[in-house]
Amino acid sequence: MNLRLGGFVPWSSVDYPGHQAAVLFVIGCPWRCPYCHNSHLWTGEPGLSWPVVRGFLETRVGLLDAVVVSGGEPLAQAAAVREALAEIRTLGFATALHTAGVSPRRLQAMLGDLDWIGLDIKGPFSRYDAITARDESGAAARASVETVLHSGKPHELRTTVHPELLSDHDLITMLRELVALGARSVTLKNFRPMGCPDPRLAATYRPWLTPRLATELRAIMPGVVLPEG
Repeated sequence: MNLRLGGFVPWSSVDYPGHQAAVLFVIGCPWRCPYCHNSHLWTGEPGLSWPVVRGFLETRVGLLDAVVVSGGEPLAQAAAVREALAEIRTLGFATALHTAGVSPRRLQAMLGDLDWIGLDIKGPFSRYDAITARDESGAAARASVETVLHSGKPHELRTTVHPELLSDHDLITMLRELVALGARSVTLKNFRPMGCPDPRLAATYRPWLTPRLATELRAIMPGVVLPEG
């Protein structure tokens, strides 16, 4: 297996809701979102090997519930990730994936190896190309949302909000689009400057959620999860 790993967290209680999990961070992502907090994983050399990680996981059987594959973008290494997921499942762990849905075809092929999916939504589909700096990324994202929703798999849709990238109108449009596809919930998260490759974004972030906007978003999607404060 040629799984290129850039990092590993031996324990997390937040990356797979309700589970105690280890987290693998894979190298590679075809998109270039300017607020990414893991931009160091876009490219680079592996920092550790899969056999070492698997050896550690073998010592945690019965102590951890699950293993999460994050990134970077796991679908960029889909074949190797699927091999790793199969081995993880043989150890008895539940499996979870963090993805932006860069390839709906690869995501579809991976569904049988997954118990939970965290799917990042960048904004309205018409805004994707500008946010990701890649053409046709909105079409891939829409198809990936449909794939996840139709799969029946437990999942979380989540969006990082920076007001320089997503206006109130963008958020309203995004929720309407997601509701039209059958989504019942999306978690909106505040931008974090840690790891952000764009210093301008890190310097210009400001609070964006007003009571009026919260009311509008809840009217469109009652299950929307809004940040506190």
